[in-house]
Amino acid sequence: MKTLLVTGGAGFIGSNFVRYWIHNHPEDRVVNLDALTYAGNLENLDGVDESPNYRFVHGDICDGEGVKRLFGKEGIDTVVHFAAESHVDRSITGPEAFIRTNVFGTFNLLEAARESWKGDSRKCRFLHVSTDEVYGTLGPDDPAFTEQTPFAPNSPYSASKAASDHLVRSYFHTYGLPVLTTNCSNNYGPYQFPEKLIPLVFINALEGKPLPIYGDGMQIRDWLHVEDHCRGIDAVLRGGRLSETYNIGGVNEWANIDIVKTICQRLDQLRPGDQPKAELITYVKDRPGHDRRYAIDAGKMNRELGWKPSFTFETGIEQTINWYLENQAWWERVRDGDYRSYYEKHYGR
Repeated sequence: MKTLLVTGGAGFIGSNFVRYWIHNHPEDRVVNLDALTYAGNLENLDGVDESPNYRFVHGDICDGEGVKRLFGKEGIDTVVHFAAESHVDRSITGPEAFIRTNVFGTFNLLEAARESWKGDSRKCRFLHVSTDEVYGTLGPDDPAFTEQTPFAPNSPYSASKAASDHLVRSYFHTYGLPVLTTNCSNNYGPYQFPEKLIPLVFINALEGKPLPIYGDGMQIRDWLHVEDHCRGIDAVLRGGRLSETYNIGGVNEWANIDIVKTICQRLDQLRPGDQPKAELITYVKDRPGHDRRYAIDAGKMNRELGWKPSFTFETGIEQTINWYLENQAWWERVRDGDYRSYYEKHYGR
């Protein structure tokens, strides 16, 4: 039996991972540590709390002493570290929170693991979940990011994640901590907070509101279904080489504007209205330092671990749209409070 500490397990990717792990590894214990900031939502875990091998702990990874006590009390031997401030727009208007959580919080977890596992760490694992944004931006014809691509972060968010990636690596080379790092591309799927592109566009289009698109909308991203991401992390935990980095990508490059038009076309079929949804598209001023293109080469994942994405973007976006249509009560509740003020600040007239 493993005892996993999943940080940020009430957020979008973290909650999907908790669900995945409990379903696929029912013999393991899962301790979910989440501060329940604006993007953390315990409704994401409805039904999971009925599992006898699951425990939720309301706490902050920036509380170093609290994290150390949790390691000792629960006998943690595996860490899957999702907890992070992750929205680029928020990092531009308020970078301090990103440094605090993404850098200092990761440091606290590393220190707690180092202290707790100093006797014997051979069966322990510390997996740090990072982002392809640490690599910077690509030109239209540049090859995709590999694990050897130099870091070149262009936002406070990506800079804070790059810093935490370096910290994790250093704890292997300095202290022998059994670390692994994954850098993923843009995730999408159920339970995603509505500040992100796909749920934001879906909800606004459904309600006949403007669809805000940065710049010309031709920023290109690689899109990874969250379920494929969970399978990829599982593969790295089971077979990844210590201190190595593994890029997990969907092999699905799409321009933002094409994503928006795809959602509009599908909603026109499912929920036709008085006008085509694409007529709601509204171009807004581009954000500072907006990376033009991301693309991930996931060849290492396939060669070493036999992993490849199971979702095409077409099958994944269909499943995602259907989930949001069937779970309107969830996203209506999520939009209350902080989200409304944030939306008005960034996209309001």
